Parts: sequence; C-alpha cells; structure tokens
Amino acid sequence: MALPFLPGNSRNKHLGKERFHKSQHFDYSNGVPLLVGAEKPGIGGELLVGQNIKPKYSVYPTGQGSDLPTWVAFDKQALCFDAHWQEAVPEARDETYRIRKCKIFFYLEDDTMQVVEPECKNSGIPQGTLIRRQRVPLPAPDDDQFYNIFHFNINQQMVLYSRTFTVTNCDSFTRNFLTKLGVRLNNPATVPDDPYSNLREQIEKSMKPLRPYERHDTLKQFLDNDHKVLRFNCFWDDTESVFGDPRELILHYYLADDTVEILEIICPNSGRDTVPKFLRRSKLPKRSAQMKQPGQITERTVLNVFASTTQGKRYILDSLNTGAVHDEFYMDSDLTVGVEVNVWGRTVILTDCDDFTKDYYRSKYGIEDFTPVQYKAPPGPKPPRPVPPYNGFGSEEDSLSSCQGLLPKPPQKDFHKFMEKDRCGLDSNVLNFRAKMVTTDPVDRERVFIISFYLCDDAISVFERPQRNSGVLGGRFLERGRVKKPGQELFKSRLSEYFTAQDLYVGATLCLNNRHFQLLDTDEYTLNYMERHAEEFPKANVGNILSKLRSIQEEKRSEIRKFLTLSDPSNTGFIPYESFRGLLTGLDCGLSEHEVLVLCRCFSESEQPEADVGLMLAVAQDFLKKKHFEDLPLMARAFTHRDQHKTGRLSTKETRTVCKAFQLPLPEKLLGGLLSKFAEGDEIDYHAFLAGINWVEHLALPVMPEDILKFDVNVTMDDGAAAVKHVNYSSLLKDVFNFNYADPTTITS
Repeated sequence: MALPFLPGNSRNKHLGKERFHKSQHFDYSNGVPLLVGAEKPGIGGELLVGQNIKPKYSVYPTGQGSDLPTWVAFDKQALCFDAHWQEAVPEARDETYRIRKCKIFFYLEDDTMQVVEPECKNSGIPQGTLIRRQRVPLPAPDDDQFYNIFHFNINQQMVLYSRTFTVTNCDSFTRNFLTKLGVRLNNPATVPDDPYSNLREQIEKSMKPLRPYERHDTLKQFLDNDHKVLRFNCFWDDTESVFGDPRELILHYYLADDTVEILEIICPNSGRDTVPKFLRRSKLPKRSAQMKQPGQITERTVLNVFASTTQGKRYILDSLNTGAVHDEFYMDSDLTVGVEVNVWGRTVILTDCDDFTKDYYRSKYGIEDFTPVQYKAPPGPKPPRPVPPYNGFGSEEDSLSSCQGLLPKPPQKDFHKFMEKDRCGLDSNVLNFRAKMVTTDPVDRERVFIISFYLCDDAISVFERPQRNSGVLGGRFLERGRVKKPGQELFKSRLSEYFTAQDLYVGATLCLNNRHFQLLDTDEYTLNYMERHAEEFPKANVGNILSKLRSIQEEKRSEIRKFLTLSDPSNTGFIPYESFRGLLTGLDCGLSEHEVLVLCRCFSESEQPEADVGLMLAVAQDFLKKKHFEDLPLMARAFTHRDQHKTGRLSTKETRTVCKAFQLPLPEKLLGGLLSKFAEGDEIDYHAFLAGINWVEHLALPVMPEDILKFDVNVTMDDGAAAVKHVNYSSLLKDVFNFNYADPTTITS
C-alpha cells in the first residue's frame, strides 16, 4: 500500500544538499531580453527536466582516473601527431601542388589544439604556427561541438577550418596514452612525395660553390675542447747569438682549434723589455721557413677567372687540387716532454708540463713518462738571513715581522686554531687548575689561586679566591695573555718560548712573572678533555702510564702486590685512593701526581650520590624566593594550554621550553635534575612539578649555604680528587702484571 504524497511521508530531495546556486539564463543585449544560458544547469548544478548538456572537455574513461580536475591532472601534457596537407599551386609552371608537413598538438588540460608547420630553408612560404592554440570546432553540421581526444587516430583525415589534414603518425607518449584509453590505433601512413621538393634537392646536391674556399665544420671540436689548454714549460738556447742567453718560455696548445701560443718568462733585472707574447696564437707549421703570402694557401685552386657582360664573373676551379699547398702543422700528438719544436726556425725544447697536460696524455695516448728535462743547474742554497736581536720595543713577533720586508705587516695569528678551540656552547676549551704559591711567607702559602689556560690562543690568566679574614684582597691576579717560560734571554734573535697546554698538569710547578705556583688539583672538565686528547697530553695517556708501571723491577712489583693485598683485609679488590696514591709516590715509580690521578680514575668506580628530591625542591624555592619569581600561575596556564589532550603530562622538551620562556631563575644543573626526578619515561607531571617549586603556597624548610653550592653553576675544584674514592687494584694487577690477587694470608706466607 503506497503512502499518500503528503508532507512527512516522502523524502525531501534537498536533504543533505549543500549547493543551491542558480545559473543565469537570461540577459539583455542592446535592450532586448535574450535567453543566453540554454545549456546551463538548474539550481545547485542539477539538470533541468529534459535537459542534456554536452560535455565541454575530455574526461577520464568510466571507472578510471582520479578526482583531480583536468587542468591539474593533465598539466603540461600534450599529444603530438604528425600530419600533412596538400596545397594547390595554380600559378607556378614547375609545380601544380605541394605537400606541406606539420605538427598537431592536442592539450589534454583544456582540449585546445595547435597546428605548427616546421620552417624549411628557402621555401618562400610563410611558415610557423598555422592555427593558434584554441578549441577547434567540428565541421558542419556538428559545428556546435569541438574536437576532443576521441576524434584523433592515425591514418585518418581531419578537417580543421575547411582545411583537410591527414594524420600519419604520433609519438610514443601519444600512442601509450590513447592505447590506455582503449583507442585502437591504425597503422602509420607514409607521407606522399613532393615532386618539386625532390627536384630542388637534386639541384642543390649537383651545385658546386662558385667561391674557391670550402667550409670545414669545426664546431664539434670547439664545443668539446673549449677552455682546454695544454701547458708546457720550454727552453730556447740563444747563447750562440750576440749577447744571447738562455730563454725560458711557456707554450700553450689550445685543443679547441689546434693553435699554439708562446709566452716568454722575463726574469727580474734581465735587461730585456717585457713583450706581450713571444708568438701570437696561430697554427704552428712544422717545416716552414718563411711566412706564406695572403692567398697562397687555399683549399681549392683557381684555374681561371673571366668576366661576362651578361652573366658576371665566373670562376673555374681545379677539382683535382693539383696546385694545392699542403703544410703540416703541430698537433697534440707531436708535443711531449723532451721533444724539440721548430718555432719559425728557433729550436724550442719542451722541458715539463702541468698536471692537466699529464692527465690528458695519460688518458688519450697512454704516456706515463713525464720526467722533466734538466736544462740548467739547480739553484744554489739561499744565504741565511740573520735576524737582529730583539730591541725591547713592542712584542717579539711584531719586531720580527718588521725585519722580513720593507712594508711591515702585523704578525699573523693561528686563525684555524682559534676557530677550533674557541668556546662553542657549553664546551669552553679552557683548562682550570687550583694552585697555591710556593713561598716561605705564611700568609701567601694560604692563598688559593685558579689558573686558567685558554686553548684557542695559549693564554694564561690567574684568579685569586677571596678568603675571609686573610688580609689579602682576592680577584684578578694576572691578566689574560701568553706567559714566557723563565730562564730565557731577553734580547736575542730567536723567538721566546711560551707556556703550552702540555706544561700544565697536576703536580707541576709554574713560574709566572717571577712567582712560583704549584698546581694542586683540577676540575672534571679539564681531566676529561686531557684524557680525550691523550695524544696531545702525555701526562693523561693511560698507555704511557701502564708502560711505566710494567717497566718496574720485580722487587718493587712484589712490594706493590703485597701492599695492595694487605691493605684489603676483606678481600674486596678495592683499596682507598689515598692509600694507593701514597704507595705509588713512596715507591718512586717515575709517575707524577697527574699520572697517578689519571691511573686511579681509570681503575676506579665513581659513585655519584643520589640527590634528595626534597633538598632539590627546597634549594629551588630558595632561588625563586630570592629572585621574587611569582609567575607560577601563568606557567600553569601555559602548561595547560600546551596539554591539548588534558592528561596533566607534557614531554620533557616541552616542559623545559615553557620554563625557558618564563625565564625560570634556576641553574641549569638544578633544573635538569628536577625534570629528571619528575619524569616518568619521557613525560612529566607538570602539576606536581609546579606544586613542588611553589614557594608561596608550599614553602619548604630553609636550606644551608653549602646545600645551595651543590646545585649552583660554579662547581668547586675540590671535587676533582674526591670523585675517586676507591681503586680497583685487582683489575690493575691483572692488566699490568698479569697477576690475580689472592688471599692476604697466602701473600704474607
């Protein structure tokens, strides 16, 4: 039973529709209303009742292609067809018709066509674009439609604007495209011959040039060898002539046109005028003693020339070339090292060549022997240039540069070393050592100094730590600059020696401006840097240290093994650092304090104490309280804004970014430690992090100054040796002496 056609009982046809635009069907032309949109659809692009709109452009086959528009899918794609058409020539006597070849291009993006006729030489016909790119209508009576892709095929005729074209062939892209569309292509057709064009080709082939010169095509040689020049060092012995002397020359052979150019090397104070060229660029004949007259060398010989009043001048050429003059010119195969070249009666010997010339002859002719020809005695040794002693004005380098030329130049610095060893991010490239002054004064012996060595320019600076109630003001003790080694003469000819990075190590004694300093300790960065670059720092080379230990006598080896095993009654394989250090220094093994420290670091287990989260939060609140940081609510809003999924967690990178954006006044070491404590995997609970550092609502207990120093940026030097607590002497004995430690009672017995 069908439902009545009432509201609510039938589906609304506009349900889900989004386009409701209406096409313009009527317009006014000269005040007269006209129907201009007969082929336009109705509302929303839907066809009207009984309307059948013809497609404007070619479309994909049914069920194939993509959803892209044609102007995107077929951009810069065109079909190319070979065609011809026959044109009648009623006015000419020699021809009645001509065959004109052309190219038909069909652009897939908008179904436009273009017909282009290639230009022929001396045709006398306007050629080029016959039909500009446009949509071409079909012949009548279908002139309301246009050509599309399905109207094309091979070996068929097409009428374009009342002119019949015959399609003969197409390219590979067109063939593949039409085949994929399902079009069955016909066999290619042949283009009919044009009798008049064939006649003209025969006439051109039988014609001989009237001029006596023939053109030789050297374009390929020029394009292949342009800017390629062979270079030879030459020698011409001109000593037999009056006031003659040996002459040094440079021969250039241009591969582009086989020409030769010779330049002369004018020595200073030789008394000769400088000339631009010894031989201008030209072809060099092998056996010519004099220059040929103009017109004497030609490719063709002229037998006779006569003039006619009716036909003008005529030439009679010698087709057999009986009087031609053939000269041999030097080619690249004639030029090798050691060959004599005749340069217009002058014998020039090729003595040497450059690397490009060697590679050229090695690859083309397989020549491997390029031994230079010795034509003159080797130059004698240069006399030494004594340098005057330093006069005390300016620096030694500046005074030396003023003696090396008439125009003084500033001394050159090692720029590459500066770029490699300058500060880069957190890598300072500065070696810091804690030192004390070697003196008998009780006040100066208690002073603590920080000696910094800058690797970029080998400069040294000394800073004194201020101490309370010492009676000495701390601060800068020595400006940054290079320091000379003591015991050198002041006024001397050679440059002074300066302290280098290898002179600084733990236990060394330096004399800086008549003050002796002993290096007591160093920081972790300096130790790591010296150990990473052990080839530059012998004191930090573990291999050298172990070789010194292996060279110890057997008596001292037994003492070392006995002491190490007795110092470990629990048989754990570890002894304290101070005990091991006292053993090596007491046995006089030839190891310095720095080498002992490096050895202990190599055979030690550094235990980093676990930081207390409560102490870290208390220190962080102390920093924020002193800086009056009260932007924690704004930070909470920023965290919530970044948390798009509202999980209460953010990645460590995003959390650090927000902290840096609000300029959270915490040291990098403390901030990184807190983020690592609150991290679970790669995510951080930012609510707990903000609650922990909120000194306004959750104030922590006060902290001591020494607790703050643990997380401050400035790390003290006291952590250098203290980081080594215990030494694994069992591993040391096994690696050095190939001895496995045993029970102490066994060693004692």
